[in-house]
Amino acid sequence: MKLNTLLIEFITEELPPNSLKELGEKFGQLITQELQEKNLVKNSDMRVFSTPRRLGVKILNVADRSDDKKKLIKLMPEKIGFDAKGQCSQALSKKLQSLNESDEAITRIKRKDEKGQTILYIEKNIAGINLEDILSQIINNCINQLPIKKMMSYQLADGWSSVNFVRPIKNLLILHGEKILKVSFLGFEANNKSFGHRFESKEKLLNIDHADNYEKILLDIGGVIANFNQRKEKIYTDIILATKSFKEEFHIIDDESLLNEVTALVEMPNILIGSFEEKFLKIPQECLILTMKVNQKYFPLFDKNNQLTNHFIIVSNLTPNDPINIIQGNEKVIRPRLADAGFFFEQDKKQSLKSLSKRLNSIVYHNKLGTQEERAGRVGTILKYIAKELDFKSNIDYKEFALISKADLLSLMVGEFPALQGVMGAIYASEDIQFRDIASAIEDHYKPKFSGDSLPRNLFGDYAALAEKFETLIGLFSINEQPTGDKDPFSLRRNAIGLIRILIEKNISLNFSNLIDKHSPKDKKDSMNILKEFIYERLSNYLKDKNFSSNEIDAVISLKPQRLNDIIKKLEAIKKFSTLEQSKDLASANKRVSNILKKYTGSIGNVDESLLKEAEEIQLFKVITKLNPLIKEGLGKKDFIGALNSLVDLKNPIDEFFENVMVNSESERIKINRHNLLKHLHISLNSVADISKLAN
Repeated sequence: MKLNTLLIEFITEELPPNSLKELGEKFGQLITQELQEKNLVKNSDMRVFSTPRRLGVKILNVADRSDDKKKLIKLMPEKIGFDAKGQCSQALSKKLQSLNESDEAITRIKRKDEKGQTILYIEKNIAGINLEDILSQIINNCINQLPIKKMMSYQLADGWSSVNFVRPIKNLLILHGEKILKVSFLGFEANNKSFGHRFESKEKLLNIDHADNYEKILLDIGGVIANFNQRKEKIYTDIILATKSFKEEFHIIDDESLLNEVTALVEMPNILIGSFEEKFLKIPQECLILTMKVNQKYFPLFDKNNQLTNHFIIVSNLTPNDPINIIQGNEKVIRPRLADAGFFFEQDKKQSLKSLSKRLNSIVYHNKLGTQEERAGRVGTILKYIAKELDFKSNIDYKEFALISKADLLSLMVGEFPALQGVMGAIYASEDIQFRDIASAIEDHYKPKFSGDSLPRNLFGDYAALAEKFETLIGLFSINEQPTGDKDPFSLRRNAIGLIRILIEKNISLNFSNLIDKHSPKDKKDSMNILKEFIYERLSNYLKDKNFSSNEIDAVISLKPQRLNDIIKKLEAIKKFSTLEQSKDLASANKRVSNILKKYTGSIGNVDESLLKEAEEIQLFKVITKLNPLIKEGLGKKDFIGALNSLVDLKNPIDEFFENVMVNSESERIKINRHNLLKHLHISLNSVADISKLAN
């Protein structure tokens, strides 16, 4: 066995920039994982490569052949493998043949006692695998698992064969150390050649003499930084340096998404600074920023007051001696974009939001859920319900707000830049005295838009955002449009996480289950139960990110809390409670009580004190009766740790009850009464959370 560095590189046509980083990382992980499963890699160290037209991975300590090994293979029970006279059965003979073993193998059979019977095993020599023989299969397996939304089908050079990949392949480089592996894939034979920068490589074709030298050759001769993260770091560092050099007080606002995208568009970044006429700064800066980022992939520059300037960062893929032509070319391209934005803005201002809202009936929201006007009506109804439930005093017409909040969908600006919905509505509302007070809520009712996004700025914005998200979830779940697998075209997971964040982080005590029941179609009860479970699943994921254990989360969520605002406090209380010496015994006791009650088919009612005969059940009843007011008081004050700590007094009475009292008494009345006692005990133990989950 010989260890060396394995290098795989695909040269392709231009790869999709938005998924390049993920593609590169996943490709490297999958190749490494497959090699590990085949025992072909020792103490692996992986480095992935992804540029606009290449995917690659370099893995250290890859063996040219895996070790031979012995494997103990399970055959069958002895009573099936041999008859009463000890002769080999037909079943055993066929099994050995399937393993390419002769009758001689019977002498090598081993016996093991398992669960009261003897099982037959045979030790088989498994020959090692040659890397060269298996690599084509490994690559194919990995390609099929890549997160490619849509494969591209294209014809090979022979004019007959068609293959599928994210983009057509132009070259395949595979080296193990300095050796070219004889591997074929998607119509290409592996070689030791690569391509440098399309315009600035010193040589048209690069000769890679050893896998370890790949990055150096590509950088020094090819003019390419092959590693995505290294290229990304250079872009960010060079932007900061260029900005400070241009004007000390200028800065960019960090934008991970844009940084990843421009990293995926260049192989050797060159940072330049362009500008546009100051007159365009009269346009709302949100419009200008989006135009620069989305259309041109520029980084806008801001002054020390975080105000947009008329300067921007260009990340070029060319490094000429004189960059003036590149800068002027980009400035020439951005001007008509900004002029369009200015035109849209001026035209939009000629119409009021109210007049725009009257045309919402012309936009279909969903063919099964009606128009945006109908949808706004539902949002307004839910918003009115939330305001009433939470005793929110306001003169706002909730249905009118819902219509106005969607009015900007008909604006020219949002038509050109859909990401500005809500933002433009807020800008236009702030210039209309009738709607100025609700301007921020118009923008905020879409929040949070993404992971880590800010929440609405005020209470009405919170309620508006909740109404928007509940309407979305209720409506789409009612027509069975819930997410499946990794597909979530309506962003329902994001909506669920958004309402969870608002309810918890803004401490809003709203019964979300009642809201769903109140505003869903009467014949869609099953769909709404699925929706509630969907919200609890998202809640569980949200809480795991808060560093609570699965058992702690399960203890709280299993009780299906309908108000989520105090769930963090409950979890913190559970975490503290689980450190108490008595918590494990109480958790086990609660589990025992739950199991007993599950098997009991009779009805549960109040405890009849006159039927409590044993001293232990009398004592348990007294302790429960004494603790219940304390627990109730703790729950009322949100003192969940206090409520849980009071359960400690139940430990000894519970232990003594189960030690000395027979629950299933011969007397039916006493038996029922004892089950009633356990039911009341169960309620006390589960007052904050189902502590039996802590016993798992």
